[in-house]
Amino acid sequence: MTISAPALAQDASLEARFQILEQRIQALEAQNQELREELEAEPESREAVPALRAPQAVPPAPVQAIATEQSPDGIVGTNSAYSYKILDHSENVNTRPLVQLNAIANGQLKNRVTLSGGATVLMDKQWSNTADKFGYLMRNPTSANQIGKDVSEAVIHSAQLAVTARLDDDFTAYAELLYDPQQSFGQGTITALTRNQIQLRRGWVMFGNLEKRPVYALVGKMDTPFGLNDSVSPFTNSTSWHAFSGLAYGAQVGLETNGLSLRAMAIQGGAQFRAANVPVNGTSVPSRLNNFAVDARYTTSLGGEGNQIMAGASYQHGSAYCQGYPVVHFTPCQDNNPEWAAYGKVNYGDLTLIGEYASTTKPLPGSAVPIPNNPLSAFPAVKTEAFTAGGRYAFGPKSSSQQGRQFAVSGEFSKFIAGADGAPWERQNQAVFGLSWFASANINLFSEFVHVDGFVPLNFLSGGNFPDGSTWSDRDANTNVALVGAQVAF
Repeated sequence: MTISAPALAQDASLEARFQILEQRIQALEAQNQELREELEAEPESREAVPALRAPQAVPPAPVQAIATEQSPDGIVGTNSAYSYKILDHSENVNTRPLVQLNAIANGQLKNRVTLSGGATVLMDKQWSNTADKFGYLMRNPTSANQIGKDVSEAVIHSAQLAVTARLDDDFTAYAELLYDPQQSFGQGTITALTRNQIQLRRGWVMFGNLEKRPVYALVGKMDTPFGLNDSVSPFTNSTSWHAFSGLAYGAQVGLETNGLSLRAMAIQGGAQFRAANVPVNGTSVPSRLNNFAVDARYTTSLGGEGNQIMAGASYQHGSAYCQGYPVVHFTPCQDNNPEWAAYGKVNYGDLTLIGEYASTTKPLPGSAVPIPNNPLSAFPAVKTEAFTAGGRYAFGPKSSSQQGRQFAVSGEFSKFIAGADGAPWERQNQAVFGLSWFASANINLFSEFVHVDGFVPLNFLSGGNFPDGSTWSDRDANTNVALVGAQVAF
């Protein structure tokens, strides 16, 4: 085979070009290596020479600066431990503003808006020795819902949704929605639309920052600063809570310093949502700010981490116990009936103890029957009273829950006194034995056994709703309850 001269010449030309290209690549690699060595040898001079940048006709908007000013950690977020505390119905029941302020101080509310939600579900069995009379107060006692001598249920007891908004370092807004068909005052059964309503349970705007100052103030719908009204039971509230825990429109101011807590609230007059009533021109219309409550408590250390004792006292100008016969919720009163309370709490190691007493300063007029020919008129009017004593012992692995450990056993006794000795409406006693397991700080699985002596609905407690003048209250009616449930929050 023969190759022409032009083809050989072409191959020689290509080889020469490849050699030239290879030489240039090697030269570039050498230059790059020299530049790298110079840059590594002179880091200070490299940092001192800024990169040249083309001028911009319109300066860029400071997007990052604005985002940081609005919320260092984000616009919307959640904190499950805070949510459980702020929504819990059994502890810190009238100190929720302080729960918020402490959460801010502890860095739990770094987002501009914190969303919270919770739900409580139950399965229970109840027995009564008297048909249609069940004295367990975590379910409004009504014959429309509890028929016969034994009842059972698997239900959602309540559900909540809340928003906490940090408007700036000093202002916080809060709104809480509540669905509670079992404790609603609506007519009908728990499936009736009148009992399946959603309400704004609490809401306020608060000025306060405990890292800057020891004082705070808020206006809105809130728990009144009266008594302790907490419970050591995992679910069931005490009769003290049912009798004296208030909820009302108003304005509250507080001071927190060196273990001393002072609170005062101007309460809207008339009949409020719970446990507050002062007449306004002889009516129950809430058209005047003429009720108030004050509370003082002091906490001191007992030595050791978390060991402390707290004692407090409260006064409220107008209680709910002011109506004449027959007693009906939210109706006008002739005059106000003040109330006072004294309470204490001890935390020592894994043990928690609480004690509380509350009473009106005058008898409830309607606790006496003003009809001479009615046999029930033999019982005089008495002051309304309640007291609670309880203890809880926590054990197992440590937990960030309110009880400090994953497991706890508890026992609590409370008593509501509404009538004279021997009267059908004399008293309602409640004993609760509980076991709880916090699977996490926002999930509480619990079981309780509850025994109740007496059946004393506040409405018509001394009668007036039956033609023969009798009362549906019954001091001999007994109720036993066995329940399991879960309270969760996010």
